[in-house]
Amino acid sequence: MAVEFGWPCGEPLCKSLSGYAGLREVRSDLPDGTIARVFFYVSGSEMVLLHGFVKKSQKTPEKDLKLANKRKKEHERYETQKD
Repeated sequence: MAVEFGWPCGEPLCKSLSGYAGLREVRSDLPDGTIARVFFYVSGSEMVLLHGFVKKSQKTPEKDLKLANKRKKEHERYETQKD
């Protein structure tokens, strides 16, 4: 995948998610027409993967966005407590 070898990258491969500070998505359109997404955020020099799924409609389901945001907050809390 191009993200691994060419970070940082922008659209159309990666996109910030409006309304969710710091959350981004890797966009992947597979050869069979399937649309896959992986949500992540950047913590220091690390890309933290939060949630991946296959899209079934044009609009990203709110439950997937909320789950990624919840995991981001959990990771941020963990990182704060670790120090």
